[in-house]
Amino acid sequence: MSLAVFIADQRTSHDVPHAVACRALTVSESWFYKWHHRQHRPTPSEQRRVELDAAVAEAFEAAHGLHGSPRVLVDVRAAGWTVSEKTVAKSMARQGLVARAKKRRKNLTRPDKRAVPFPDLVKRDFTASAPNMKWVGDMTEIPTGEGKFYLSTAIDLFSRRLLGYATSCHPDAELAGETIKMAVAARGGKDRIAGVVFHSDRGSTYTAHDFTALCRKLGIQQSMGRTGSSLLTG
Repeated sequence: MSLAVFIADQRTSHDVPHAVACRALTVSESWFYKWHHRQHRPTPSEQRRVELDAAVAEAFEAAHGLHGSPRVLVDVRAAGWTVSEKTVAKSMARQGLVARAKKRRKNLTRPDKRAVPFPDLVKRDFTASAPNMKWVGDMTEIPTGEGKFYLSTAIDLFSRRLLGYATSCHPDAELAGETIKMAVAARGGKDRIAGVVFHSDRGSTYTAHDFTALCRKLGIQQSMGRTGSSLLTG
């Protein structure tokens, strides 16, 4: 055992201060502390691990604890790190970072019990004699390797043309509204489509205040079939 190791051990094992041990052994305190600093200076790989752990923790927190190692890897690489998923997974395990499971949305067309549904103006007649008489809308959940996202569509029943669509991580009124605005723009503006019937299911997306207000503003008449069966089925 070296003299410096002996002095360090006296503090660890017997609570003898370094200064006292140095005086007793007639060695310089500055000499001992230089040795101590050299012994505990992190190696480049240790320093990199500390910095990586910080980057991984930051990406995990930014994702509200919902991302596992594959998606944290994407965020960490975007921040400039060159690492593998295995390395990120080890960092997460080292720090006790475990992704929380997302709550599954059982039914995208869950009705809002507080909202009064619009009447069914289509009556299962999914034909139209001219453009901009009847549109139908739907919301579809699409699973991907990066998680779920949702596709909202609006189709003209005369031509069966897709007039508007939008995607989002959330199947909400904003997504449906973006779809309707695209459809209106595709047909030349609200003056060209005033009075069109927009048929959907009774899901809370289509009964939400922001969406119904947008339809009123654009001169669109909302129509609703039974829950979960809007697009071409009534």
